[in-house]
Amino acid sequence: MTIRGNILVADDDAAIRTVLNQALSRVGHQVRVTSNAAALWKWVAAGEGDLVITDVVMPDENAFDLLPRIKKARPDLPVIVMSAQNTFMTAIRASEAGAYEYLPKPFDLSELLSIVGRALAEPKTAKSNDKPAENSEKMPLIGRSAAMQDIYRMLARMMQTDLTVMINGESGTGKELVARALHEFGRRSRGPFVAINMAAIPRDLIESELFGHEKGAFTGAQHRSSGRFEQAEGGTLFLDEIGDMPMEAQTRLLRVLQQGEYTTVGGRTPIKTDVRIVAATNKDLRSLINQGLFREDLFYRLNVVPLRLPPLRERAEDIPDLVRHFFELAEREGLQSKRVSRAGLDAMMRYPWPGNVRELENLVRRLSALYPQDEISEEIVLSELGSNSVTPQLPASESVLPENVSLGQAVEQYLQRHFSSFGAELPPPGLYQRILAEVEYPLVLAALAATQGNQIKASELLGVNRNTLRKKIRELGVDVFKATRHRQVS
Repeated sequence: MTIRGNILVADDDAAIRTVLNQALSRVGHQVRVTSNAAALWKWVAAGEGDLVITDVVMPDENAFDLLPRIKKARPDLPVIVMSAQNTFMTAIRASEAGAYEYLPKPFDLSELLSIVGRALAEPKTAKSNDKPAENSEKMPLIGRSAAMQDIYRMLARMMQTDLTVMINGESGTGKELVARALHEFGRRSRGPFVAINMAAIPRDLIESELFGHEKGAFTGAQHRSSGRFEQAEGGTLFLDEIGDMPMEAQTRLLRVLQQGEYTTVGGRTPIKTDVRIVAATNKDLRSLINQGLFREDLFYRLNVVPLRLPPLRERAEDIPDLVRHFFELAEREGLQSKRVSRAGLDAMMRYPWPGNVRELENLVRRLSALYPQDEISEEIVLSELGSNSVTPQLPASESVLPENVSLGQAVEQYLQRHFSSFGAELPPPGLYQRILAEVEYPLVLAALAATQGNQIKASELLGVNRNTLRKKIRELGVDVFKATRHRQVS
């Protein structure tokens, strides 16, 4: 049953007020709109409204200054915050201030209506929010693209939970930055953040590194040593490159996650543990499961909240912001202030960035150190990237394949290029599952997009059971919000 409510809307933009008024009224809500914070506060203080939708920037007051007063006066009143300042810190400040949800502009109307429905249906219990807004100038993640907005919103939801998060992304996409952001802006920020890279530790030492060892546990163990679990007590343990963990260590890790305790190598007394686990990988763990290299039960223990970090080529519009940020960092380190010409930025945005953000950061540091010019030209950028690596940018409507090419032929061409990229060698094992996953993700995403996120219609369209579709959405990490983002309001 749909719950109708009295919605208070505050936005300085008359067009947005009109759109929201019409959309909310159409589904049966009573709506009052205003262009300023003073009128909104007057309504709230008078006990009006079941839900508030407000922009951050208002002509008379910032919503982040108003929100604490609203939460103090009416702690059960859900507040949805909108903003065109689409940064990670905006999402975090909204969460810290007690907002029910944060929506970056432009937003999808169907998504907004869904959030309104959830907020009105929830029991009226105040959210605990005793963490002060701090470090507002720190910007651990950069970018305002739609892909990054989805990441920011997911992170904002995860900050005040201890749910285990699995971050999947190519090398150089910033997986550890995301893990640190979850820790530093979350409820465990006062505890330690401990990172361990599974690929960098010898296989026979991983258990000792994770759980510690007792004196005399093995040859060379002359003293007791604490492990990463003990070091991270009360904080966050970041397990990087989890796909490289040997099978015997996986078994022990699974036992810790199931029982909440561990024993040191050579020890007998169980030790209780209180850590949040954030894992990361650039590998296809399902493929490793099929090869018998990764435990399926451990995968589901770690994959509670899957988070896919997009490669830089999928968010090229963030490159100018990233370049400015890295130049600022270089300037703080004593290097000369610099900028890149518009043509140079365009060349960067056409480059595929196989090394992702890490490669871009290295390029900017190189440009800062090696070139005396205040403005870096396109010629310099091309020479550093290698002009053959920068491909012409195709219009969005133009396909890289002829229209008469079938799906099978397109896959065949892709596979030919894939095999040729390895020269005389063969691709890594598990190709079958990797290719299926490559096709499955866009297929499910396209079906959800075509049905406006309606999972019943999408399951009918695909010809699969609804429960099967839900399982696929969860396993593949398909972003339903991304799929439903069709009608945009700006």
